[in-house]
Amino acid sequence: MRHLRYLLSRLGQVVPVAFFIILVNFFLLRLAPGDLADVMAGEAGAATPEFMAALRQQFGTDQPVWEQLLHYYQKVLTFDLGYSFRNGGEVTDLIRSRLPATILLVGSSLAVAAIVGVAVGWFAAVTRRRWAGRLASIATTIGFATPLFWVGLMLIVLFSIELKWLPTGGIYDLDAGYEGWAYALDVAKHMVMPVLTLSIFYIAIYARLTQVAVLEVLQMDYVRTARAKGLPHGRISRMHVLRNALLPVLTVTGMQVGALIGGSVVVETVFSWPGMGRLAFDAVMQRDLNLLLGILFCTSLLVIAANLVTDFLYAALDPRIQLQ
Repeated sequence: MRHLRYLLSRLGQVVPVAFFIILVNFFLLRLAPGDLADVMAGEAGAATPEFMAALRQQFGTDQPVWEQLLHYYQKVLTFDLGYSFRNGGEVTDLIRSRLPATILLVGSSLAVAAIVGVAVGWFAAVTRRRWAGRLASIATTIGFATPLFWVGLMLIVLFSIELKWLPTGGIYDLDAGYEGWAYALDVAKHMVMPVLTLSIFYIAIYARLTQVAVLEVLQMDYVRTARAKGLPHGRISRMHVLRNALLPVLTVTGMQVGALIGGSVVVETVFSWPGMGRLAFDAVMQRDLNLLLGILFCTSLLVIAANLVTDFLYAALDPRIQLQ
């Protein structure tokens, strides 16, 4: 019951936060010069003032900014994110068609980064005085400093062009017509390089955080007490060291969901992954403000949801934290 009250109170806070996010994004996008009518006129080579005025009237950009904002708020309340004149469809439908691919990519990358990063950080901490621990620390430094786009391109060169083990891009083979487990295996093959590219940087971050946290927890009095009581080493590692060392990692993980979604723009472009990141890139290049505003709004909701899940996981790991 306490968890339900906490969830309802947090959901009540989401509404004003979401409206503030819309307000900020709405005005930020309109700070850039030009609009969709200017872009379309530039592509056509020329346009008469009457034609430009007709375009702006059709797109609704001829109204005062505050009227456009109020109109957009009214549409959001009815779950209508507007119309994409560039793509010829509702923004909600476009996002719905791309959202599963982005969630699959970001969720898989986050899981891989957290699991591998924690394991590498733990290994580096317990073997810090041996060559293996030093090698793990060097590897995390390299992963932290390597650009995502370069990693993606090198993986394509190695595994797709040279070895021909993995497909170069996309989410599945359009011509194969796979179904069932064959389709799932095909999607998994297409996911390997994008997930690895997006997760390498965050593996390095989580590994460094875990290493520092484990070394700090190992010096705590309750760990010494547990050893003095004769508890098994495995139980001390799981219940006393690793559980407390995961707290800062969990905090950073919840905060970096937005950064992962932002990084997916580069990865989806490199690997032709049909997600929201690539859709956002196309919307920026085409000055499709309705579509871009809808993508930013949905992305913000994903980040809010991720932080809400992080709060519950934090309370599950640390009994001292009470959800109120």
